[in-house]
Amino acid sequence: MQMRVFGRTGLKLSVLGFGCGAVGGFMVRGDPAEQERTIARAIAAGVNYFDTAVQYGGGESETNLGRVLQRLKPDNVVVGTKVRLPSSEFGRVTEAVRTSLEGSLKRLNLERVDIFHLHNAITEQGGGEALSVRQVLDDVVPAFERLRQQGKIGFLGMTAVGDSAALRDVIDAGVFGSAQIVYNMLNPSAAIDLPPNYPAQDYGRLFDRTAAAGVGVVGIRVLAGGALSGSAERHPIAGPAPEPIGSAMSYDADIGRARRLIPLVEAGFAASLTEAATRFALSHPAMGTVLVGMATPQQFDDALAAAGKGPLPQAALDRLSELQRGFSGEAR
Repeated sequence: MQMRVFGRTGLKLSVLGFGCGAVGGFMVRGDPAEQERTIARAIAAGVNYFDTAVQYGGGESETNLGRVLQRLKPDNVVVGTKVRLPSSEFGRVTEAVRTSLEGSLKRLNLERVDIFHLHNAITEQGGGEALSVRQVLDDVVPAFERLRQQGKIGFLGMTAVGDSAALRDVIDAGVFGSAQIVYNMLNPSAAIDLPPNYPAQDYGRLFDRTAAAGVGVVGIRVLAGGALSGSAERHPIAGPAPEPIGSAMSYDADIGRARRLIPLVEAGFAASLTEAATRFALSHPAMGTVLVGMATPQQFDDALAAAGKGPLPQAALDRLSELQRGFSGEAR
């Protein structure tokens, strides 16, 4: 398993991370014995980053991950979890963050987590459940720092969803060590300039900002919530089709565009769309680790095999760019 230095944190993370999210559902609704076998196989293969959140199954993901890690007692795994503050708690951020983390630590059977990510959307002015740039920097960051000083978290993290300009402002502040960033074959804008009138949120080359600030990147939505399988079929334990992040405004539109990328498979660059999507995400040098959600152990094995093949060749990336240009001008 290839390892990459994770920003300025000094951590070395496996290029493939183990996603414990609710979309795939494996760590929320999966069989406990299969969860343990799959995590053990992941660790044996060199996977060392495990990503969860209290929102995944109302704590079930954290509980299940904690149970398995307690049984396996692996050395040197890196665990990340998250806090999403409801707007009703915006006036008491310090206490709300502390309470959320304490609950997460209890479920995970840990005394500290290596990375603690803010899970709220970030916009310039805030509103609704989104936090403003000033709320993040003036309220959330000091609350996180206090917990870091107490030894309960290793590094501060953020989930880069919301307004692109606001995300750039927060990353440029240099206070976060980790950023979870949307990057996939339907929306490569964290890395490159999009073609004109491209139907996706423009993240404005966030990788340039993370590199300048020394922020480690966790690649999220690399399969666009499952759409980059090219199939509308969902496994019984998977969550419902997710609200797309940064791509089309409907999941069906994402699936439709994903199917238009099948020429990559037909040309022999990858055995499947999901393999192509996984290898695309890890092709960029800014990527520290990519998260691939799963509903079954086989889907993890597929992701592991894809990662083992390494980045897509340049010819595949060039062909992908041609196909992506065909999306320009379409309604998002």
